[in-house]
Amino acid sequence: MDLEMRHLRAIRTIAEAGSLTRAAAVLGLAQPALSAQLKRIEATLGGRLFERGRYGVRTTALGDFVLDRARILLPAVGQLQREAVRLTQDGEQAPAFRLGGTHGPLLGAMVDRLSAAHPGAPVTTRISWSDREIAASVADGRLNFAVIGACGQSTPPEPDRLAWRQFAVDPIFVMLSTDHPLAARSEVELADLADEAWAVVPGDGCFGECFNAACARAGFRPRRLYETDIASCVYLAEVGRAAGLCRATLPTPPGLVTRALAGTPLMWRHLIGWDPYGPAADVATDVVEHAYAAHADAATRSESYAAWLAAHDAEVWNPAPNPSRAPSRPGERSLA
Repeated sequence: MDLEMRHLRAIRTIAEAGSLTRAAAVLGLAQPALSAQLKRIEATLGGRLFERGRYGVRTTALGDFVLDRARILLPAVGQLQREAVRLTQDGEQAPAFRLGGTHGPLLGAMVDRLSAAHPGAPVTTRISWSDREIAASVADGRLNFAVIGACGQSTPPEPDRLAWRQFAVDPIFVMLSTDHPLAARSEVELADLADEAWAVVPGDGCFGECFNAACARAGFRPRRLYETDIASCVYLAEVGRAAGLCRATLPTPPGLVTRALAGTPLMWRHLIGWDPYGPAADVATDVVEHAYAAHADAATRSESYAAWLAAHDAEVWNPAPNPSRAPSRPGERSLA
């Protein structure tokens, strides 16, 4: 077997994750499949790369050697790929906006705004529940921009390869059926929902842990959590089977109300990421501005969120952007 770049990525991921189970989750593989792949890699290289123990894995001397080389080769090959993509796109008369995102109303608004602002530019989208998958696609040059969300102060994926800009922060709301006993309230105490089952769209960030921690602070443990698509979350809330967790900007579906959780125990940060050395860097300022505008429009379109903002004397609950890594390219331009 010849050693390939995907094998080096697997080695790096296992070392960073600290266990085969966590690495398999990051790579989207079954743990037995990753374990079998590692054995083939070790057979090719002639020795063990990791020592397995009760608390995970740690690199051997050979593993350290291979990992050091992988950390040099992987960024170099990625840069080569991105530069090649940029070279083939230099002759285009209009920029191409290839957007990737997770669920939510903002991506559609950004498509609308970018299409209107650049009628000659192709705008394409890709959706995944996994923000890691979307970020990796941007880092590898398959997409230009990642539009994702994160709770708390968690680090967005691919922090070493992508520039990230926070363009909004929202409270997490709860969806309830219109005949729910708490539907008439403007805000709902999380503790008053202790007996509810919950519905949420899955993700691979830390939202589940943050939600459980918020419930613990409120004095209860969620009795049941359904991870499903947004349409099923809406349905389960509408029939009273669960309380649905949603972003404040979500348009209220028929048969439901969306209500703020008192004290804002959960927050959602909206982020946009791009390769600071790729073609997207030339139009990043413009795209970020459209992301701000798309969020502001979504906030005013949501009746419950607009009422919440008015009650809290705020136009938009949007702290100053806090990029995890600001691009430092000279000549970054806006096409607006």
